[in-house]
Amino acid sequence: MQQVRAKKSLGQHFLKDSGIARKIAETIPQGRVLEIGPGMGVLTQFLLQNENIDLTAIELDSESVVYLKEHYPHLHLIEGDFLKFNLDIIYPTGEFNIIGNYPYNISSQIFFKVLEYKDRIPICSGMIQKEVAERIASKPGKKAYGILSVFLQSYYDIEYLFTVDENVFLPPPKVKSAVIRLTRNSRKKLDCNEQLFKTVVKTAFNQRRKQMRNSLQQLAGKGNLLLEENIFKRRPEELTVEEFVELTKMLEQCQN
Repeated sequence: MQQVRAKKSLGQHFLKDSGIARKIAETIPQGRVLEIGPGMGVLTQFLLQNENIDLTAIELDSESVVYLKEHYPHLHLIEGDFLKFNLDIIYPTGEFNIIGNYPYNISSQIFFKVLEYKDRIPICSGMIQKEVAERIASKPGKKAYGILSVFLQSYYDIEYLFTVDENVFLPPPKVKSAVIRLTRNSRKKLDCNEQLFKTVVKTAFNQRRKQMRNSLQQLAGKGNLLLEENIFKRRPEELTVEEFVELTKMLEQCQN
């Protein structure tokens, strides 16, 4: 069987363990599913076997596209870059889920794009670098807790499902991987200015070792008595999503 050559520039590491692929496929039991970067179809084959799934795949690598068309002729396949693709073209209306063995080099960007469609994506699951999975699933107070943790946990419940060793890939990566699942929570929107919320979170974590009365001084205005409030004497990794919302509401008053 002709194999697709893994390309370093695309961050490709092909999963060769069908047992793990089956477990990933089972993380989304039904509905419309968009698979990102199917490669040689190790995950695709199990998704296609599920009669409750309406599958579409998007693949950037032209060599993989040729392979997939030959081996999975019934697959609805789009050749393109997920990060640049307008998903409204694939799904003009309604909900759809996201799954994949995501390239390590763009996994964070994939999740940021999922957030853009958060009201239409109830489940996003797949395999990513273990370190990134731990960051996404991390709770406040942990070293791994950061910008991606806060943004994703604002709208999704995160499950760290299982760790995957390097030796089940071709070529094997230099790091371990992990499978996670994001399930949309009940929060329709944040109770604050969402654009300011993003700015507050990013600004705070860009100086994560500092108390927030120092890192957020520019947003509040130098010498603002608000900075003496207890919440500003804490470090960003200590705050929950709800506390970041409250912090944003406080700073919002300074902007008016």
